[in-house]
Amino acid sequence: MEIKTNTNEITLNGKTYVEKDSISAKSIDLDGMKFVVIRTYSAGVHAGYLKKREGKEVTLVNSRRIWQWKGANELCGLAMKGIKFPNESRISPVQTEIVLTEAIEILDTTSIAQKTILEAPEWKQ
Repeated sequence: MEIKTNTNEITLNGKTYVEKDSISAKSIDLDGMKFVVIRTYSAGVHAGYLKKREGKEVTLVNSRRIWQWKGANELCGLAMKGIKFPNESRISPVQTEIVLTEAIEILDTTSIAQKTILEAPEWKQ
């Protein structure tokens, strides 16, 4: 039996278990900006720190476009549970700042979702 431990998770026989309280914990802010997942009308799904919102226009900093993810059935699951299979997902490199003009959904994230999105490897074709 192999056991590995991390701050909020434990791996037992190759399967990782997460501390229940860490799943619902809110994401960590950056200079007062919340980490969110955004669905846009035509630019896809993005995750990053919400710098500004005016109507449907949002500005994100340190954001990543999420082309495809594995491990959550839909966007709410992604915002709550994060990316379970990062090597099978397609996540862009970090964009310093981006303005999205047709935001139709803004979701708060948990700390585990924030961690998995930010730490996911950059997708390279």
